[in-house]
Amino acid sequence: MRSPLFRKKSIDTIMKESADAEAQHGGGQLKKILSVKDLTFLGIAAVVGAGIFSTIGSAAYNGGPGVSFLFIITAITCGFSALCYAEFASRVPVSGSAYTYSYVSFGEIIAWIIGWALIHEYAIGNIVVAISWSGYFNNLLVHIFNIHLPDWMLVDPQTAIQAYHLASSELAKNAASLSPEQIDSYNFAINAYNNAPRIGSTPIFLNIPAFIIVCLVTWIAYIGIKESKKSANWMVIFKIAVIIFVIIAGAFFVDVNNWKPFMPNGFEGVLKGVSAVFYAYIGFDAISTTAEECKDPQRDLPRSMIYSLLICTVLYIAIALVLTGIESYSSFKDVNDPLAFVFEKRAPWIEKIISISAIVATTSVLLVFQIGQPRIWMSMSRDGLLPKKFQKIHPKYQTPSFATILTGVIVGIGALLLQSGLVTDLTSIGTLFAFILVCGGVLMLPKVAKEPGKFKLPYINGAFIIPIVYILFVYLNWDRIIEYATNLTHEGHDKILFLLYVILAGILTILTFIRKYSLIP
Repeated sequence: MRSPLFRKKSIDTIMKESADAEAQHGGGQLKKILSVKDLTFLGIAAVVGAGIFSTIGSAAYNGGPGVSFLFIITAITCGFSALCYAEFASRVPVSGSAYTYSYVSFGEIIAWIIGWALIHEYAIGNIVVAISWSGYFNNLLVHIFNIHLPDWMLVDPQTAIQAYHLASSELAKNAASLSPEQIDSYNFAINAYNNAPRIGSTPIFLNIPAFIIVCLVTWIAYIGIKESKKSANWMVIFKIAVIIFVIIAGAFFVDVNNWKPFMPNGFEGVLKGVSAVFYAYIGFDAISTTAEECKDPQRDLPRSMIYSLLICTVLYIAIALVLTGIESYSSFKDVNDPLAFVFEKRAPWIEKIISISAIVATTSVLLVFQIGQPRIWMSMSRDGLLPKKFQKIHPKYQTPSFATILTGVIVGIGALLLQSGLVTDLTSIGTLFAFILVCGGVLMLPKVAKEPGKFKLPYINGAFIIPIVYILFVYLNWDRIIEYATNLTHEGHDKILFLLYVILAGILTILTFIRKYSLIP
């Protein structure tokens, strides 16, 4: 007898339970108003955020102009995941994203795990986004409006206390060897600590701007998907217009000599930026959580995922080429705001526009993830994995009201008090885990005939394509493979995992050749 932990739900059962829950809880159902355009804009809103305004700098430093290839490679790999999401969305058009898809394919325990892993991507990831928003907002106030907020309301307690102890220690031990800039920085940390308000002897430090923006975005998500859609659409139009303007304006400052050599650190240098570039693509899957608010989810969700990925990829490649054409790749070391950096001395007024756009971009990311998280909890509640309160739909606003408020409370308190570094790594882990399960889950779905108006993964015979790609990969990495294999007992875990990947990829390549597996799962 199969353990209930691994029980699966059929697609028909999930669709019926979704319809029953809408009729029974909260006196209403989710409002079906999202079109292909709206969903595509939500996808762009989620993807184009911190990646294009910050992490692209470190990727450009490691890979040079060749980082544009990395955006193409990452887009292709994310594209395969998008196609798998699209297949599921056409078969299971309910608001559960990877959680519901895993329930269909692998069973309850795996779905429960991925449901909580998605919290890392959405709720916990939004804490990082809110903290980043606070930084952009403060820079805007200082450099454009010359407004200086009190230091104690711009940082979390742990960061402030650590900075105070470090500054006190360095000034006491190494004051003579410090540069004037370091001394100013340390004195700033000490003064901020000493001037902070106190409860007893404990200084108070709170990231107030981060908390306020979370409250505002949660309110928009709470009062309706129509209002959220309008807000997201306007923000996307604005930030895309700014990015296109930056590309066109930057083209006049491009020196093609900066593109030589195109890959200064070789292909290995390009690959060093993979984590930063992958982070820049996180979010396109969030639109699958709005399936029950789409006019035609089985047609529109697949299209919008692919459209948003294509648009973002074109923008990323163009920005990467412009940035590395304006400045030599070596100039981007430790640069956290590359778009503003390249215009800082050439056209300072463009830098100010970019600062405003960065705030709009991060706000749109916050909005999409604040929409997504409550709908995952709603789906988990329908399956009995969370209290029924989580599936309550507001009779007037037609949104998952309790789940939306709770998401806002968790993200708001986290943004108010937590260090960004404590939660950053969890975001990519949750996303990668979701991608793996969704791609694997497609293989478990029963075969069905293509229906008009519905998306279906195309069959592309991989019997020759996959072996050619694998042989090319082995050829390009042959020296590396031999080195790792020769020194196997002395290598770290990452090297062993690389060799394991090569072996597993080889086995899959042989099976693909023999059984003629599709290039797309």
